[in-house]
Amino acid sequence: MAERKPIDSWLTDMDGVLIHEGVPIPGADAFIKKLRDSGKPFLVLTNNSIYTARDLQARLTRMGLEVPVENIWTSALATAKFLESQRPGGTAYVIGEAGLTTALHDIGYVLTDHAPDYVVLGETRTYSFEAMTKAVRLINDGARFICTNPDETGPSTEGPLPATGAVAALITKATGKQPYFAGKPNPLMMRTGLNAIGAHSESSAMIGDRMDTDVLAGLEAGMQTFLVRTGLTSDADIAKYPFTPSHVVDSIADLVDLV
Repeated sequence: MAERKPIDSWLTDMDGVLIHEGVPIPGADAFIKKLRDSGKPFLVLTNNSIYTARDLQARLTRMGLEVPVENIWTSALATAKFLESQRPGGTAYVIGEAGLTTALHDIGYVLTDHAPDYVVLGETRTYSFEAMTKAVRLINDGARFICTNPDETGPSTEGPLPATGAVAALITKATGKQPYFAGKPNPLMMRTGLNAIGAHSESSAMIGDRMDTDVLAGLEAGMQTFLVRTGLTSDADIAKYPFTPSHVVDSIADLVDLV
């Protein structure tokens, strides 16, 4: 097997890798500082489309993690990039929060419930039956169905919450139409992110805590992958998948010296 190129750029998931339930994971601050001091291109990624990159920057700053806004890449931004490439200046009916609506406004999309080109479903804590019914009818009338990410559940301090993938399944059941998911594990999110920082997959690495999104996306995008044990995946879970990460480490702290 050909030897891989040295890692010149890093992509890392946020929840479960850098932070956990609003608290920085030990070593996360040192890792981010080392990246910034090195000048290497990097991105902090999240499948959560609720917040804008600026919102997330403020949230991370409060936790002591200094990440420039241009180094944050969300599934909402990846979705907007995809739609801009498919149908510039299009229209969409959106179920989601500011992270998604802002990303679509920024590419010149008009948000409407009148014969939109797309129905775009993202993360929200206030899914309404009325909005889902409208989405079903618009899709049945010909709107294309797009979702920011396929995660079926999301974390909270009280326990798992239904997430975008679960609501997408409801709409699919009602329409018979499968959505296109722009976020992880779709390598599209990784490739558009790499393009945004001028990086190449051959010399890039993806750090994550989930096999089914982070590792799979990194693998399919052609990157080295690092799985950390600080999130949702145990060593026993790894064996259940037909693919493996390039490396398994205890936490982000183990990767500081690799930057």
